[in-house]
Amino acid sequence: MKIAILSRNARLYSTRRLIEAAEDRGHEVDVLDPLRCYMNINARESSIHMKGKGLPQYDAIIPRIGASITFFGTAVLRQFEMIGTYPLNESVAISRSRDKLRSLQLLSRKGIGLPTTGFASQPQDIPDLMDMVGGAPLVIKLLEGTQGIGVVLAETRQAAESVIEAFMGLKSHIMVQEYIKEAGGADIRCFVIGDKVIAAMKRQAKAGEFRSNLHRGGSASLVKLTPAERATAVKAAKTMGLNVAGVDLLRSNHGPLVMEVNSSPGLEGIENATDRDVASQIISFIEKNAKLHRTRTKGGKG
Repeated sequence: MKIAILSRNARLYSTRRLIEAAEDRGHEVDVLDPLRCYMNINARESSIHMKGKGLPQYDAIIPRIGASITFFGTAVLRQFEMIGTYPLNESVAISRSRDKLRSLQLLSRKGIGLPTTGFASQPQDIPDLMDMVGGAPLVIKLLEGTQGIGVVLAETRQAAESVIEAFMGLKSHIMVQEYIKEAGGADIRCFVIGDKVIAAMKRQAKAGEFRSNLHRGGSASLVKLTPAERATAVKAAKTMGLNVAGVDLLRSNHGPLVMEVNSSPGLEGIENATDRDVASQIISFIEKNAKLHRTRTKGGKG
C-alpha cells in the first residue's frame, strides 16, 4: 500500500514509529506537512499539491494533526477523503473531538460517565455555575488548551471566582468541572484501535501538581483496566467517530469518568509504559480496513 502521514515533523517519535511499522510491513510511506499542502477545489477533478507538484494517489492517510492547526489540517484531510484516500480518522471526527464542549455534550447524550461540567458566558452566572459542579475545589479549563495548559485547580470559592472572572475578562471560553479528589492526581490513558483497548497506562501527576500529563512531568506505568473502563473507552471513541483514539479516564467513586478523547494520541508514552508495539497495530488496522474503505462517519452525530 501507499500510505501518507500528515505530520509537521518526520522526526517526532510517533511519526517515526509509524514510518518504521509501515515499512516493516512492506508499505511505501510519505510524510506530508499539512501546512505545505495546498488544494485545487473544483467540480471536475479536485487535487492536492505540495512544492509545485500534484501529490500522487494514496491508499490511506494517517492524520497527525496538532491542535494548533486543526482548521487547516482537517481541510487538507477532507480533500484527501474527497479524492478517495482512506483516512485512519476522518476529518469530521477529529473536528468533533477537538471541540471540548461539543465532545462532552455528545458523550453525555450517550450516557457516558463524565465529571459534572458547567459552561456559561456571563460573569453574573459564576456563583450558580460553581454550585452546579459541587463548589470548590473545582477545575477550570480553557476550551482551547492542550497538554494541561490552561487547566487550573481552584482550591477555594474565592480563588475560583477570581480565575473565572480573569478568563472571561480576556474573552476566553472556559468550562468548570467538579474536582475528582479520589483520583489522587492520576488518570488512565486508554489507547483504542477499532473496537478494542489495545494498551492502557496510568499517568500520575508529580508531587505538588494535579495535572497528570506527561508533558507536565507526570509519570506513566502499566495498569489493568476493569471491564467498565474498557467499555467506557471504546464507547467514547465510537461516539466521536474515531477509529484510533486516546481516551483519558478518571477513576471515581461512581465509576470511570471520561476527561477527554484525543484524536491524535502520542505513541511514546504508551509504548514505553506497556511495551506494546502500538504503531504496528495501527498499520494492521489500516491494512484490514482501507481496502474496504470502512469509516466511522455514522459513529457520532452532531
